Amino acid sequence: MRVMRRAGLAAAVGGLMLMNGCSGEGGSRSAEELLGKAEYRAMSYSGWRTERRAEELCPTVAEIGEDLLLMEAMGVRLIRTYNTRQYPQAERILAAIRELKEADGDFEMYVMLGAWIRCEGARTPEANHTRGDVELNSREITRAIELAEEFPDIVKIIAVGNEAMVTWQPHHVVPAVIHKWVKVLQEAREEGRLAGDLWITTSDNWAALGGEASYRNEDLLALLGSLDYISLHTYAFHDTYYYPAFQWADPEEAELPVAVQKAKAVERAVAHQQAQVAAVRAYLDEHGIDKEIHIGETGWATRDDSHYGDGGTAAADEYTSMLFHDAVRAWTDSAGMSCFYFQAFDEPWKSSTPDGSESHFGLFTNDGRAKAVIWDLVDAGAFEGLGRDGKPVAKTFGGDRERLMETVRPPRVFKFEP
Repeated sequence: MRVMRRAGLAAAVGGLMLMNGCSGEGGSRSAEELLGKAEYRAMSYSGWRTERRAEELCPTVAEIGEDLLLMEAMGVRLIRTYNTRQYPQAERILAAIRELKEADGDFEMYVMLGAWIRCEGARTPEANHTRGDVELNSREITRAIELAEEFPDIVKIIAVGNEAMVTWQPHHVVPAVIHKWVKVLQEAREEGRLAGDLWITTSDNWAALGGEASYRNEDLLALLGSLDYISLHTYAFHDTYYYPAFQWADPEEAELPVAVQKAKAVERAVAHQQAQVAAVRAYLDEHGIDKEIHIGETGWATRDDSHYGDGGTAAADEYTSMLFHDAVRAWTDSAGMSCFYFQAFDEPWKSSTPDGSESHFGLFTNDGRAKAVIWDLVDAGAFEGLGRDGKPVAKTFGGDRERLMETVRPPRVFKFEP
């Protein structure tokens, strides 16, 4: 059986040398063939296993290979990365995919390669959000072109920036800065340096893509009209705290069983996200911009010690995460949208405290345990012979549903007050 060969493949990853050109046996699909197809599950992937990021702590090709096999076992075939130069992670991800393809012609994985874009003086008092950090941005885009040239069978999309226009991000820029680098990539494609069927986009919060009126201007329209598709972020999880208009908790449901309350709250969460997508679609339609919309990010954290925990909206727990994941997959599949679910693994570096929500969006814990959302795959033997750091995949809570439900609290109203 193919699953039984995976342990040997995991051990082999990291032992092959990086080579140019396409890997041999497997075919290669275009972005157009991948996006919107339910059989090509999409996932955001970073994979840091440490409490901070540094070059010497960057996941190795072998470690990334372990993660790729776990994601493949979940049905993931398209992953999203976030930067090209700050750490050697993107090139290691691509190298690991190539090695797995060379070891097994049936292995199939593609990449939406992110190029980080930031403003001049980002995270300093002198930040100038009308101008980009030319040196860093140029390096990111140059490296994106180089990697796409080196791995044309794997890199199928390049995203210019990650939440780089939404104004609550400290690195945000105006649309013209993003458009500048989109044009550079388009020129590289026209010149034949990039594959003709590689797609170019930017990935941003729904509001910054025209969903909210404050972001709408001619520069944004010019950018949106030039993209190959729209990559949209939507997080009802965060909106349980920051978006008072979203009715996460309904007082009229307070006497219902907690599981029923959470199910109804998740229904509202998905409808809330559908409305955000519809707002962007309406803006595009109003200006005659006919572009596909796919979800560049959405997800639901399973732990939190601040806004979303027991003292806040009580949104963060594994049970609610499971409900949300399954509902979002059903929605996007039926709508013909890809959804780069955020994310594959918990990452400790993302929060200032161990229980901060940003560190707990994974379907796997950092030590490789399967959260409730994928317990069924453990039962089905999908992860047989696989794991992180030599440990087989086990279930959180020991697979005990009663223990899981003890952590679930009714939805609470807890509104952000700036």
